[in-house]
Amino acid sequence: AGRAAIWEIDVRTGSHRIFATGLRNANGLAWEPVKGALWTTVNERDELGDDLVPDYMTAVHDGAFYGWPYSYYGQHVDTRVTPQRPDLVATAIAPDYALGAHTASLGLAHTSHNALPAQYQQGMFIGQHGSWNRRPHSGYKVIFIPFVDGRPQGEPIDVLTGFLTDDGKANGRPVGVAIDRTGALLVADDVGNVIWRVTPSAPRL
Repeated sequence: AGRAAIWEIDVRTGSHRIFATGLRNANGLAWEPVKGALWTTVNERDELGDDLVPDYMTAVHDGAFYGWPYSYYGQHVDTRVTPQRPDLVATAIAPDYALGAHTASLGLAHTSHNALPAQYQQGMFIGQHGSWNRRPHSGYKVIFIPFVDGRPQGEPIDVLTGFLTDDGKANGRPVGVAIDRTGALLVADDVGNVIWRVTPSAPRL
Protein backbone atom coordinates (compact mmCIF):
# COMPACT_ATOMS: atom_id res chain seq x y z
CA ALA A 1 0.00 0.00 0.00
CA GLY A 2 1.12 3.56 -0.62
CA ARG A 3 3.38 2.68 -3.56
CA ALA A 4 2.11 4.00 -6.89
CA ALA A 5 2.70 1.41 -9.59
CA ILE A 6 2.87 0.76 -13.31
CA TRP A 7 1.11 -2.46 -14.26
CA GLU A 8 1.81 -4.86 -17.11
CA ILE A 9 -1.37 -6.24 -18.70
CA ASP A 10 -1.59 -9.02 -21.29
CA VAL A 11 -4.42 -7.89 -23.58
CA ARG A 12 -4.81 -11.42 -24.96
CA THR A 13 -5.37 -13.18 -21.66
CA GLY A 14 -6.25 -10.33 -19.28
CA SER A 15 -3.52 -11.41 -16.88
CA HIS A 16 -1.69 -8.61 -15.12
CA ARG A 17 1.13 -7.93 -12.70
CA ILE A 18 2.90 -4.99 -11.09
CA PHE A 19 5.81 -3.94 -13.32
CA ALA A 20 7.37 -1.13 -11.21
CA THR A 21 6.45 0.73 -8.03
CA GLY A 22 7.15 3.96 -6.16
CA LEU A 23 6.27 6.23 -9.10
CA ARG A 24 4.09 9.07 -7.81
CA ASN A 25 1.71 10.27 -10.53
CA ALA A 26 3.39 8.65 -13.50
CA ASN A 27 1.70 10.28 -16.50
CA GLY A 28 3.19 10.25 -19.97
CA LEU A 29 4.39 6.89 -21.31
CA ALA A 30 6.55 6.36 -24.40
CA TRP A 31 8.74 3.64 -25.87
CA GLU A 32 12.31 4.59 -26.76
CA PRO A 33 13.15 2.60 -29.91
CA VAL A 34 16.96 2.36 -29.68
CA LYS A 35 17.07 0.47 -26.37
CA GLY A 36 13.42 -0.60 -26.42
CA ALA A 37 12.79 0.80 -22.92
CA LEU A 38 9.54 2.20 -21.55
CA TRP A 39 9.90 5.80 -20.32
CA THR A 40 7.56 7.86 -18.17
CA THR A 41 7.22 11.34 -16.70
CA VAL A 42 6.51 11.56 -12.96
CA ASN A 43 5.02 14.39 -10.90
CA GLU A 44 6.74 14.36 -7.53
CA ARG A 45 5.55 15.47 -4.06
CA ASP A 46 4.75 18.95 -2.77
CA GLU A 47 5.26 21.02 0.37
CA LEU A 48 9.04 20.68 0.58
CA GLY A 49 9.73 24.13 -0.87
CA ASP A 50 9.92 25.85 -4.23
CA ASP A 51 12.93 23.82 -5.38
CA LEU A 52 11.98 20.35 -4.12
CA VAL A 53 11.12 17.82 -5.32
CA PRO A 54 12.15 17.65 -9.00
CA ASP A 55 9.60 16.16 -11.33
CA TYR A 56 11.41 13.73 -13.60
CA MET A 57 11.58 11.50 -16.64
CA THR A 58 12.92 7.98 -16.29
CA ALA A 59 13.22 4.61 -17.94
CA VAL A 60 10.99 2.12 -16.13
CA HIS A 61 12.74 -1.11 -15.14
CA ASP A 62 10.96 -4.38 -14.39
CA GLY A 63 10.68 -4.87 -10.62
CA ALA A 64 12.20 -1.50 -9.75
CA PHE A 65 11.14 0.74 -6.84
CA TYR A 66 11.43 4.53 -7.29
CA GLY A 67 10.83 5.79 -3.76
CA TRP A 68 7.26 7.03 -3.30
CA PRO A 69 6.21 7.76 -0.60
CA TYR A 70 9.24 6.99 1.55
CA SER A 71 11.99 8.74 -0.42
CA TYR A 72 12.46 10.99 -3.42
CA TYR A 73 14.94 11.09 -6.28
CA GLY A 74 16.45 7.84 -5.20
CA GLN A 75 17.21 7.49 -1.52
CA HIS A 76 16.50 11.01 -0.18
CA VAL A 77 14.25 10.19 2.78
CA ASP A 78 10.99 12.09 3.22
CA THR A 79 10.97 12.45 7.00
CA ARG A 80 7.27 13.39 7.02
CA VAL A 81 6.21 9.83 6.19
CA THR A 82 5.36 7.44 8.99
CA PRO A 83 6.14 4.69 9.47
CA GLN A 84 9.49 4.85 7.71
CA ARG A 85 10.59 1.99 5.44
CA PRO A 86 14.41 2.00 5.34
CA ASP A 87 14.35 -1.46 3.77
CA LEU A 88 12.50 -0.09 0.73
CA VAL A 89 14.46 3.16 0.61
CA ALA A 90 17.67 1.13 0.36
CA THR A 91 16.40 -0.30 -2.92
CA ALA A 92 15.09 2.96 -4.42
CA ILE A 93 16.43 3.78 -7.88
CA ALA A 94 17.29 7.37 -8.79
CA PRO A 95 15.43 8.53 -11.91
CA ASP A 96 17.28 9.32 -15.12
CA TYR A 97 16.52 12.99 -15.77
CA ALA A 98 15.28 15.87 -13.58
CA LEU A 99 12.69 18.20 -15.15
CA GLY A 100 12.53 20.89 -12.48
CA ALA A 101 10.46 21.19 -9.32
CA HIS A 102 6.69 21.57 -9.72
CA THR A 103 6.77 21.69 -13.53
CA ALA A 104 3.88 19.17 -13.64
CA SER A 105 5.38 17.36 -16.62
CA LEU A 106 2.49 15.34 -18.03
CA GLY A 107 2.78 14.50 -21.71
CA LEU A 108 5.59 12.41 -23.23
CA ALA A 109 6.22 11.47 -26.85
CA HIS A 110 9.25 10.04 -28.61
CA THR A 111 10.30 11.92 -31.73
CA SER A 112 10.08 8.97 -34.13
CA HIS A 113 8.92 10.00 -37.61
CA ASN A 114 8.51 13.70 -36.78
CA ALA A 115 8.89 16.34 -39.48
CA LEU A 116 10.58 18.98 -37.33
CA PRO A 117 14.19 20.18 -37.82
CA ALA A 118 17.19 17.88 -37.33
CA GLN A 119 17.84 18.87 -33.71
CA TYR A 120 14.49 17.30 -32.75
CA GLN A 121 15.00 13.91 -34.41
CA GLN A 122 16.25 11.87 -31.44
CA GLY A 123 14.67 12.42 -28.04
CA MET A 124 11.45 13.10 -26.15
CA PHE A 125 8.90 15.90 -26.25
CA ILE A 126 7.38 16.74 -22.85
CA GLY A 127 4.31 18.84 -22.07
CA GLN A 128 4.78 20.77 -18.82
CA HIS A 129 1.42 21.77 -17.36
CA GLY A 130 3.04 24.14 -14.87
CA SER A 131 3.27 24.78 -11.15
CA TRP A 132 0.32 25.74 -8.99
CA ASN A 133 2.32 26.31 -5.79
CA ARG A 134 5.70 27.71 -6.81
CA ARG A 135 7.06 31.23 -7.05
CA PRO A 136 8.36 31.99 -9.57
CA HIS A 137 6.25 29.72 -11.75
CA SER A 138 7.85 26.75 -13.49
CA GLY A 139 6.74 24.71 -16.48
CA TYR A 140 3.99 26.13 -18.73
CA LYS A 141 5.79 25.06 -21.91
CA VAL A 142 6.72 22.16 -24.16
CA ILE A 143 10.34 21.04 -24.05
CA PHE A 144 12.52 18.61 -25.97
CA ILE A 145 15.11 16.36 -24.30
CA PRO A 146 17.82 15.16 -26.72
CA PHE A 147 18.77 11.46 -26.58
CA VAL A 148 21.99 9.76 -27.67
CA ASP A 149 22.12 5.97 -27.92
CA GLY A 150 18.80 5.62 -26.11
CA ARG A 151 19.69 7.90 -23.17
CA PRO A 152 19.01 11.60 -22.39
CA GLN A 153 21.94 13.81 -23.29
CA GLY A 154 22.16 17.56 -22.79
CA GLU A 155 19.95 20.39 -21.61
CA PRO A 156 16.22 20.75 -22.37
CA ILE A 157 15.31 22.77 -25.45
CA ASP A 158 12.22 25.00 -25.34
CA VAL A 159 9.85 24.09 -28.18
CA LEU A 160 6.62 25.94 -27.36
CA THR A 161 6.48 28.82 -24.86
CA GLY A 162 4.57 32.04 -24.21
CA PHE A 163 1.76 30.53 -22.14
CA LEU A 164 2.41 32.83 -19.15
CA THR A 165 1.74 36.57 -19.10
CA ASP A 166 4.22 38.94 -17.47
CA ASP A 167 2.06 39.02 -14.33
CA GLY A 168 1.95 35.22 -14.09
CA LYS A 169 -1.46 34.53 -15.59
CA ALA A 170 -1.73 31.30 -17.57
CA ASN A 171 -3.16 31.69 -21.06
CA GLY A 172 -2.39 28.04 -21.74
CA ARG A 173 -1.17 24.89 -19.98
CA PRO A 174 0.26 22.06 -22.12
CA VAL A 175 -0.84 18.54 -21.25
CA GLY A 176 -0.60 15.71 -23.77
CA VAL A 177 1.87 15.64 -26.67
CA ALA A 178 1.85 13.38 -29.73
CA ILE A 179 3.25 13.11 -33.25
CA ASP A 180 0.57 12.98 -35.95
CA ARG A 181 0.76 10.96 -39.17
CA THR A 182 2.30 13.90 -41.06
CA GLY A 183 5.09 14.26 -38.49
CA ALA A 184 3.72 17.41 -36.82
CA LEU A 185 3.81 17.79 -33.04
CA LEU A 186 0.36 18.01 -31.43
CA VAL A 187 -0.02 19.66 -28.02
CA ALA A 188 -3.23 19.56 -25.98
CA ASP A 189 -3.80 22.76 -23.98
CA ASP A 190 -6.44 22.45 -21.26
CA VAL A 191 -6.65 26.18 -20.46
CA GLY A 192 -6.78 27.47 -24.01
CA ASN A 193 -9.04 24.49 -24.81
CA VAL A 194 -7.20 23.94 -28.08
CA ILE A 195 -4.78 21.53 -29.71
CA TRP A 196 -1.67 23.26 -31.04
CA ARG A 197 -0.07 21.80 -34.17
CA VAL A 198 3.67 22.52 -34.46
CA THR A 199 5.24 22.21 -37.92
CA PRO A 200 8.47 23.38 -39.54
CA SER A 201 8.51 26.96 -40.77
CA ALA A 202 7.74 27.34 -44.45
CA PRO A 203 10.93 27.96 -46.45
CA ARG A 204 11.56 31.61 -47.30
CA LEU A 205 11.44 32.41 -51.01
